[in-house]
Amino acid sequence: MNAQELYKKMDVDFETDRFTDEWPADGFGDYVSENFRKRMMGVVLDNAAEIERIYTAVFPTDEIIEKILQANETNVLLFTHHPQVWDLRLAGFPFKNFSSDKLEKMKARKISLYALHVPLDNNGEYSTSVSFARALGIQKEKDFAPYGGGMAGVIGQTELETVSELAERTSAAVGHGVKVFNYGSDNINNQEVAMVAGGGNDREILAEVAQKGINAYVTGVAAVTSYPPSIEFHKFAKANKINVISATHYSTEKFACMAMCRYFEKSGLPCEFLADEPDMLNLG
Repeated sequence: MNAQELYKKMDVDFETDRFTDEWPADGFGDYVSENFRKRMMGVVLDNAAEIERIYTAVFPTDEIIEKILQANETNVLLFTHHPQVWDLRLAGFPFKNFSSDKLEKMKARKISLYALHVPLDNNGEYSTSVSFARALGIQKEKDFAPYGGGMAGVIGQTELETVSELAERTSAAVGHGVKVFNYGSDNINNQEVAMVAGGGNDREILAEVAQKGINAYVTGVAAVTSYPPSIEFHKFAKANKINVISATHYSTEKFACMAMCRYFEKSGLPCEFLADEPDMLNLG
């Protein structure tokens, strides 16, 4: 498929003109597309005129890129939720670029990179929180949590009655242990759950949750750190008796990238989700 036609289709389908995002483009040097410099979303590395195969991933880690390089293919698109790699150990902005030596290899192999961050977080068929809710068997009822021009949070109904049961189901869905901050009653109020996949450790998000009388909140990142917003998040959750379940940034957002294979396959493009490792430091 012609690469530019595919990018235009994705821009329309995911309404990229509606949203805003912020990423440092200088780390990609001369390799980054002019599109990404201007919009901070969409095609990041425009290395292939034709796309014959697609891989999806949450982050463009060195391990993910190496898997594609080892496949010895050309005319490939790597679709990621983020254009950079998450690392909570970094001071300030917790993202970094992948290794610079990979940029030249990707160009030579005709491997392009397209990233949708805010547009994929906005609630829709393939979005992060909707896909995560689906994986937990939670029926979406309402949108919440404004973000970048869209809505990134899901409030839904569960047949489960306790936070303990919800934590067990979350752990089973993501495939590893989760962290539960028991700040309130173990019983789930009205069997309603609020969810924001990824980095949902935000006091303003919890304020919405509290206003709706919900005491069960599931997100990706809830690590207790010295970072002031993290401190305020936990202080607010404790004061308002909101139980928080943390399941890592990667693991809560991987379901959207898995779902995106359905999107690409509808256009006749073979697609494979590439699994990576969750950062367990996200749990706290």
